[in-house]
Amino acid sequence: MKKILISQQLPSNLAPFNEISRKYGVEVEFKPFFKIEPLSVAEFRAQRIDLSAYTAVIFSSRLGIDAFFSLAEQLRIKIPETMKYFCTTEVVAMYLQKHIVYRKRKIFFGDGSAASLVNIVGSKHKDEKFLITTSDNANSGTVTKLFSAAGLSYDVAVLLKSVAQDLHSVSLSDYGLVVLYNAYDVKSLQENFPDFSQGDIKFIAYGKNIVSAMEEAGLEIAFRGPSPEAPSAARTIELYLQENI
Repeated sequence: MKKILISQQLPSNLAPFNEISRKYGVEVEFKPFFKIEPLSVAEFRAQRIDLSAYTAVIFSSRLGIDAFFSLAEQLRIKIPETMKYFCTTEVVAMYLQKHIVYRKRKIFFGDGSAASLVNIVGSKHKDEKFLITTSDNANSGTVTKLFSAAGLSYDVAVLLKSVAQDLHSVSLSDYGLVVLYNAYDVKSLQENFPDFSQGDIKFIAYGKNIVSAMEEAGLEIAFRGPSPEAPSAARTIELYLQENI
């Protein structure tokens, strides 16, 4: 095995992957199989969501924030100063400064978990009408279950969509190992290479949600992660290489 392809953007920390290259004599490359884009106004309107009908909005990503305010502008909807913003993390919440005067708005953030959002809402904000923003490849089930259990009024709006990247410049046969993360990685693979045959290529499924998509596509999974022994993608790859090289 000489080359490994990972279906992600180049990470900020390359050290563990560089160590894999040094230790096993392989070349590790990164190439995202799909990108996230905001929905068009027409696509958003198909959901029959009225942004002006909500008093609070839930954000889990910076891209979601951009999409929300862009749609509001295109739809000529003025977001009131009384709008309450609930974000999954402080990093996401701080990004609101790009669109609003942060110190003058009602902004709350959790620790990254769905439960923390519900705890922040508590009894103080329970009468708000919430809009839970999400993307077409995200699973909002955990949040909605908790909101329903808490008796909160909410709707879910998809603001972002997954779009396959052009992979025709990629020769998959050059890689001995390919790491996939998302069902949309599989969809992109099928769209770019409709006649794809796995042959000797080995696949690592990194993430629970990818497994069923790979199995449905007829892709044989050589290794799976994450796991207690392999909490990161780099460690998952290393464990596979230890067992197979």
